[in-house]
Order: sequence, then structure tokens, then C-alpha cells
Amino acid sequence: MSAKKLIALCACPMGLAHTFMAAEAIEVAARARGYDVKIETQGADGIQNELTAEDIAQATVIIHATGITPQNIERFNGVEVYEVELKDAVKNAGGLIDEIEEDQGQ
Repeated sequence: MSAKKLIALCACPMGLAHTFMAAEAIEVAARARGYDVKIETQGADGIQNELTAEDIAQATVIIHATGITPQNIERFNGVEVYEVELKDAVKNAGGLIDEIEEDQGQ
């Protein structure tokens, strides 16, 4: 069986604390569930850790935790993306991932 890979894109209107809080919460929860993880942030300092076409193609789970329309969103056309609110990712990233896994039948 191939490794589980979770990628996420986190962005908020100010591009400060909530972007990075959500990214950290998702990363910790995903790693605890056995995922390889890569998270792109779009914040006040621009795009960091940008997701590539290869990342998107290899992902078993893709999460967008955003409060804005992210830049370069067209990269995700044609793939299943789980849209969540930033506050939910910060407060309960583990629960969100558990719900996604249930939805996928894992």
C-alpha cells in the first residue's frame, strides 16, 4: 500500500496568525494519523511551501482551510478538495481529518 499523503492550502484575509495556526494544527493532526504532509500557506509574507502539480496528483487528501479565495486556485481543478473554515482547522483539525477519512471510507 502506498503512503497516505495529505496536502493543504491555508490562507486568511490578513495572512497572519490564523493561516499559520491552521497549518500547524493540520500538520500535527495529519502526522499523528500516519500521513506524509505538505502545507502551503498564503500569508502576509506571500506563498510559502507552494504545492506543485506532483503534490496535488499524489495527494490522498487535499484540504483548503481558507477565509479568502487563494491565489492559483485553478491548480486544483478536477480534484476532490475538502473546504474547511480556518477556525475549524485551528480548533479541531484531528476531527476534520477523521471526518474526511470516514467520507473516503478509510
